[in-house]
Amino acid sequence: MSEAVVVTGATGLVGSALVAALRAEGRALRVVSRRPESLEAGPGGEAVGWDGRELAASALSGAGALVHLAGEPIFGGIPTRSRRERMWTSRVDTTRSLVRRIGELPSSARPRVLVCASAVGYYGDRGETELDEDAGPGRGFLAELCVAWEEAAARAAEHGVRVARTRFAVVLSRRGGALPLLARVFRAGLGGRLGSGRQWFPWVHLDDVVALLRLALDDARVTGAANVVSPGVVRNADFTRAVARTVGRPALVPVPGLALRLALGELAGELLDSRRAVPARARALGHRFTWPELPPALAAEV
Repeated sequence: MSEAVVVTGATGLVGSALVAALRAEGRALRVVSRRPESLEAGPGGEAVGWDGRELAASALSGAGALVHLAGEPIFGGIPTRSRRERMWTSRVDTTRSLVRRIGELPSSARPRVLVCASAVGYYGDRGETELDEDAGPGRGFLAELCVAWEEAAARAAEHGVRVARTRFAVVLSRRGGALPLLARVFRAGLGGRLGSGRQWFPWVHLDDVVALLRLALDDARVTGAANVVSPGVVRNADFTRAVARTVGRPALVPVPGLALRLALGELAGELLDSRRAVPARARALGHRFTWPELPPALAAEV
């Protein structure tokens, strides 16, 4: 039996897809959840409970890898102060706790790799600039959150752990995330561009997210940041037109930027900011995307 892979956020969209892929390969799993009784870890696997912040060091002992995907959803409700605090705590504080637990273990019992989620929100609003993994951070709440999140993960390197910080774009899947909601809105004839529509809108298909996470797990060359984005990045207006064509409805109702900022406050930047993020690290390693272009990716899911 292979060394176990510990996965937090195992019930989320990305976590559940990754767990299914690793289980199909016969990998040993320790899936972490607040409701471990609801999880199926597979043959030889184990479901581990936690409170969403503190995980026992024993859950990490002897594991080959830790994939940390847990976190309060960005668009899980009105961005009140308490929600923003939960978003911060569930990412930054939890990552610090996991790294501390790793350090408590004997060196021989520590995971060899930590793959920690992050987001392209790291880059802030960057206009037309092409953003590979060497681009610096931007400004605003989401950028500051991602910087602190990644800094917390990077501390695991002090314990001899290889660290990969995976910066996710908007994930396309019929199973969850933004796409099912967008499809319903467009089918109702209420879809349209967001703000000016000229902002770059990075996206990635769930199949490629799983493939890139597996690459980060198994390829020792993946260290530091890695953009989990499709090479076929488009502008927001092009994205919304593609969704409209896929569902067979027009994109007639633009959403003014002011309305989004009134509704979402500083989180509106997640939809209005321009991030021309590119998967430079993945391409350098020879990764071939299953869904590099938007129309086929949408057609496969909508």
